[in-house]
This record gives sequence, structure tokens and C-alpha cells, in this order.
Amino acid sequence: MHDALRFVMCALLVGAIATAFMDIVAVFRKRLSNVPAADYGLVGRWLAYLAHGRFRHNSIAAAPPFRGELVIGWSAHYLVGTVFAALLLAIWGIDWICRPTIGPALIVGAGSVVAPFFIMQPGMGLGIAASRTPHPVTARIRSLIAHTIFGTGLYVAGLVTSLIAARQWTLC
Repeated sequence: MHDALRFVMCALLVGAIATAFMDIVAVFRKRLSNVPAADYGLVGRWLAYLAHGRFRHNSIAAAPPFRGELVIGWSAHYLVGTVFAALLLAIWGIDWICRPTIGPALIVGAGSVVAPFFIMQPGMGLGIAASRTPHPVTARIRSLIAHTIFGTGLYVAGLVTSLIAARQWTLC
């Protein structure tokens, strides 16, 4: 298999597994401690408006809904997870798949919180790093926890992908 195709396949697999891991843990967090899950419908709404030239809202929740916003939001969620998985592989190399370590995964996972803090939340009317929410510190901590869970998911996905890569793609 060509190196570029291996890279893309690994990024897709690691990104999808890590994002699913994050979502599964979010379900358990909601059930066990009533931590609200992210509303990807609102993310989809924001992205739909973004595609129509509007970046910033006072409150994305108050903006009229877009048809298909839930599908747009969930699709974007998994696409972004794949992009961060590709970033991990681009920085630490495709060989990370053969011997995944948790450090790089946690760095990328926790570091990925920069995107919502400085791009998505301000655009959705929540302010930089959730500064316009009723409880900004709580929102920040929850975001950091969720993204650290994503980092853990990157590591778990690396372990799973290493098994597939070794057997199916002769990568390792």
C-alpha cells in the first residue's frame, strides 16, 4: 500500500475510533454525573451559517435552525477528530501507529481544546474560552476533560489500529 494511502487510512481509523470513544464516554458522564453532552446540532447550525458567510452570533441557540444541522454537526465532529488524528500522525510520524504511546495522544487531545476555545465558542456567542457562559470555569474544565478523553481515545485507537496495520496493511 502506498505511504499516502496508509497515512489517510490510519488517520481515518484513529480519528473515527477516538471520536467514538469520546462520545461513548460522554454518554457515561451524562448518566453518572449529569454532565451535559455537546450539542452537535448547534455546531451544525453554526457551520451552516458559516457556509453562508456569517461567523459570529450573539447566541447560536437563538439563531433560526438550518435543515440538516444535526447531520452537519455530527459529520463535522468526526471530520475534526480525523484531522486531529492526522495531526498526531504528521507530528509523531506514521510509525506511532506501530508503537502508540499515550504522551503524544494526550498532547494532541488536550491541545485540541484550542479550536473550540478560540474559534467555535466565540463564533457561537459563548465568548473566548466560554467567557460569556453562566459558569465559564466549569465550561472550560468540562471542555478540557472532554478533549483529554479524546486524547485517551487517540491512544486507544492507536492500539487498535496497530493491530489492524500490522495484520492487514503490513505497516508495522
